[in-house]
Amino acid sequence: MIAVMVKRALAAIAALALTPAAFAQDFPKRPITMIVPFAAGGTSDVIARTVAEQMSVALGQSIVIENVAGAGGSTALARASRAEPDGYTIAIGNAGTNAATYTIYPKLPFTPESFAPIAMVAKTFGIIALRKDFPAKDLKEFIAYAKANPGKINLGHAGVGSSNYLICKSLVTAAGIDATLVGYRGASPALTDAIGSQIDGVCDAAASVSQSINEKLVKGLVVGSTVRLATLSDLPTSAEAGLPEFEAQGWNGLFAPKGTPPDIIARLNAAARTAVETEAVKKRFADLSTVAPDSDEHTPGMLQRLVTRDVEKYRKMLADDAKQ
Repeated sequence: MIAVMVKRALAAIAALALTPAAFAQDFPKRPITMIVPFAAGGTSDVIARTVAEQMSVALGQSIVIENVAGAGGSTALARASRAEPDGYTIAIGNAGTNAATYTIYPKLPFTPESFAPIAMVAKTFGIIALRKDFPAKDLKEFIAYAKANPGKINLGHAGVGSSNYLICKSLVTAAGIDATLVGYRGASPALTDAIGSQIDGVCDAAASVSQSINEKLVKGLVVGSTVRLATLSDLPTSAEAGLPEFEAQGWNGLFAPKGTPPDIIARLNAAARTAVETEAVKKRFADLSTVAPDSDEHTPGMLQRLVTRDVEKYRKMLADDAKQ
C-alpha cells in the first residue's frame, strides 16, 4: 500500500514538473495583449503594430494592441507588471519607460526586476523638428535664438520619462540652452500641435516624424545619429550640424511580467526574432528610418543589459529632474 502511495506521489510530482513545458508547447491558445505605453500613432505604437503583425503569424494567434497612455509610460508599465505571468500580456518599452522612469518617478509601484525581458525589436534615431515657420533655418541659428530667448522655445514630447523626452533633454543639455519642454500623452498629439504651430517643435523618433518632414509639414533640424538616414538624406547629423554631443539613438524592446515561465519567454523571443527578420518588417522599418537588431542582439540577456546600462545613464543625466 505504501509503495503504491509513493508511486502515485512521484507521478504527481513528475506531472507538476512537466506542466510549464507542456504549457509552453501549447502556448498560445488565445490572443495575446501587447500594451503600448503611449497614444496611437507614435514611434512605439507604430513599431509595436509592425512587429505584432508578424509575431502573430509566427505564433498562430493574434496580438491585440492596447494603448495605455499617461505618466510617460509608467501607467502602462504598472499595469503590465500586475498582469498574470502567463505570456498573454506583454508590453513594448524603451529607454524612457524602462530605464529613465526610475529616476524621474522614484516612487513607482514597479522596479526593473518587475519585468522579464523578451527581446529588443528595434533601434531608433532621435530627431528635432520645428514648425515650418520657425525663424531658424539650421541648428546653429536655433541655438542662437534659444540663448537670446531663454525659456521661450516650446518643444513637445510624449511625456516626462518617454524616449522623446530624453531626446529633448539630450538636446538642451548638449546645446546648453533653456527651452520649455511640453509633455503630451504621446508623440502623435505633440506632432499635430507642431504642424499647427501651437508649439515650436518636437523631439521625436524618425519612425513617427520623418513623413511629416518629407511632406514639409514641419522642418527637420537635426538627427542625433552618427550617420544620415536614407529616408531623410538632407537632414544633417549632430556632428555635421556642429553639435556632436547631441546623441539620440534609442531602442524598443518587449517585456513580460516577472515570473513568466522561461519556456514562454523563449517562445515569444523566437516569434519576435522571426518577425523582425521578415521582409515585411524590414521594409516597414526602412520606411520609418528604424533598424532591426543585429543577429547577436535578439536575446533577453541583451535587452536586460540595455536596461541596466540606461538606468545608470539616465540616473546621472536626470538627477536634477528627480530633485524637483
